[in-house]
Amino acid sequence: MIRLSKVIEAIETLYPLSFAEEWDEPGLIVGDLNSQIQRIVCVSDPTISAVDRALSMGANLLVTHHPLFFKAVHGVSNETVRGEIVQRLISNNCALWVGHTNADVAWRGVAHAAAEYFGLHNLRPIVVSKQIDSAGRNIGLGRIGVLDVPISLRDFAQNVFNVLPHTKVGVQVAGNLDAKVSTVAVLPGSGESLLDEVRKEKVDVYVTSDLRHHPALDAIERAKYESKLRLSSGEDYIQHTYPMIINTSHSAIESLWFTYAINDIADCIEEMYGECPEVAWLGEACDPWNYVIN
Repeated sequence: MIRLSKVIEAIETLYPLSFAEEWDEPGLIVGDLNSQIQRIVCVSDPTISAVDRALSMGANLLVTHHPLFFKAVHGVSNETVRGEIVQRLISNNCALWVGHTNADVAWRGVAHAAAEYFGLHNLRPIVVSKQIDSAGRNIGLGRIGVLDVPISLRDFAQNVFNVLPHTKVGVQVAGNLDAKVSTVAVLPGSGESLLDEVRKEKVDVYVTSDLRHHPALDAIERAKYESKLRLSSGEDYIQHTYPMIINTSHSAIESLWFTYAINDIADCIEEMYGECPEVAWLGEACDPWNYVIN
């Protein structure tokens, strides 16, 4: 077994807290730095069911992407669900570490993992951060990349659906299903705020989550209209409608990160300290919707 303080030092080498947005507070939320860690379990959200599953697996450390607390907290009694989660973690000697926006932007982080799972290469951030990582690489929000071979929007959307953890809501697609896709922007999580940045990049498709009706409709209507203007000047309408949109489950697309993180965390701890606890992923997306009618 290895001390929690060493495990946290290794994890934060991969996903430095300095990478986080100013409003975000990732890092160690619950835990005794002197405690011994034998098993780490990863999952996207610290829900009660996820915590209970991790504890049943003997977890000493739970690593999540989404925070337990998004707002200021003035008590952690079990009068509230989050307080109950804290109580269960403490009573079972299990720590909680959150990698949120710091993991979003990192090399082999949330956006990087999703982009590679969708078959993209030559990756670069949509929005480059002011910082670089310890290897001198650019980091930042989202990723833009290129497919090896252009395929139809229909086939690309199917590929996205196939690699995501299963959810009832699946994926939603806006665009010409027969249009060819070559360049893709990916922003796991809420990507509405970057619609304009993605449009400026002239990518074929934008894959993200949590798009509301009006911003998504406006983006597609604008893309169609501008493509018709280009058509009038002799360009191909089908090939130049951008960006088309694929909307995914928030937790599903972000969960792909853990397929990288379980190995990267284990390797980093081993490299730094010559020993490593077991690292596992629950393999589920903590999506709130359990029934869909369509």
